[in-house]
Amino acid sequence: MSPLLNRVRSARTALATMATVLASMAALVTTAGPAQADTLICDQFGSTTIQGRYVVQNNRWGTSATQCVNATATGFELTRADGSVPTNGAPKSYPSVYNGCHYTNCSPGTNLPIQLSTISSAPSSISYGYVSNAVYNASYDIWLDPTPKKDGVSRTEIMIWFNRAGAIQPIGSRVGTAAVGGRTWEIWTGSNGANDVISFVAPSAISSWSFDVMDFVDATVARGMAQPSWYLTSVQAGFEPWQNGAGLKVNSFSSTVNTGGSGPSDPGTPAPGACRVSYGTSSWPGGFTANVSVTNTSTAPVNGWKTAFTLPAGQAVTSAWNATVSPSSGAVTATNTSSNAQIPAGGTQSFGFQGTYTGTFAKPTQFSLNGTACTVA
Repeated sequence: MSPLLNRVRSARTALATMATVLASMAALVTTAGPAQADTLICDQFGSTTIQGRYVVQNNRWGTSATQCVNATATGFELTRADGSVPTNGAPKSYPSVYNGCHYTNCSPGTNLPIQLSTISSAPSSISYGYVSNAVYNASYDIWLDPTPKKDGVSRTEIMIWFNRAGAIQPIGSRVGTAAVGGRTWEIWTGSNGANDVISFVAPSAISSWSFDVMDFVDATVARGMAQPSWYLTSVQAGFEPWQNGAGLKVNSFSSTVNTGGSGPSDPGTPAPGACRVSYGTSSWPGGFTANVSVTNTSTAPVNGWKTAFTLPAGQAVTSAWNATVSPSSGAVTATNTSSNAQIPAGGTQSFGFQGTYTGTFAKPTQFSLNGTACTVA
């Protein structure tokens, strides 16, 4: 065969190989398909799902002005937020993403509502994007109800204000501060007429955080605004704008509720008024010890106990025995160890701790056992 024919054959082989490669590349592009587009929601109560497990909602309920939410793969952006409402009243909307049920619209695969006493942990995380030309708060909403409610408004609303911009304040009045989840918060309580509200307000903006929702639920139960027999109905994260708000973002959101608590039929929760607490102290300048005795005055044993109380301002726990006490200040909870988890009917368990204080030394005035208020001996 002549050199010329060899060159022609080689060229044809190379072209055939290139054609095969190009065809394979085209097939790959066809198989992959276009990237999923964002979803723009401008309907007043329009919603969509993201990640196959959360609902993004526009939820424009306080104004007739246009509001649009762009749902992304991991969160949403408020792209249009026309109108304004007075800052001494309710906000104009709550664009948000949630796990659970909101007016019968339940997120895919959710296990909510679920009884608080069965929850072992509820890890959640959030990443916010803020703007400077609006009046708003960035708020988590955690909803609790005595029944497994999927429609309407639940009894108690826990709000965690990650940020606030402008002359706005939570519902009710400020009642103090508390350490929850390793952070210090302003505590506000009140009612909006439809439900009770407890708000945990950050003193400065938090742009992202991973935490356990149950830390805030436990603090709410300790204040008598819910009971372990109640249900967690939804975990929501978003914004309450009063003026403007375009550009506000939830960059990412996650919420999981894990079970493994005592369960709804566990006799661990005593009947109301079925516990008594004795709180003895020894103090010296700047320090003190406390010995706490918890008596089960019910007719059923308590299997696993948590004693909640609020330390006076300026006090902090430095060490504890016969219980785990956390956090170190504010609204604290003492939890049994593996060796003293049961309190028989009529029986008593004791624990103690050492702490520091500033100012005038004082004692806590209210205690609860597994969410039930106790008498103080």
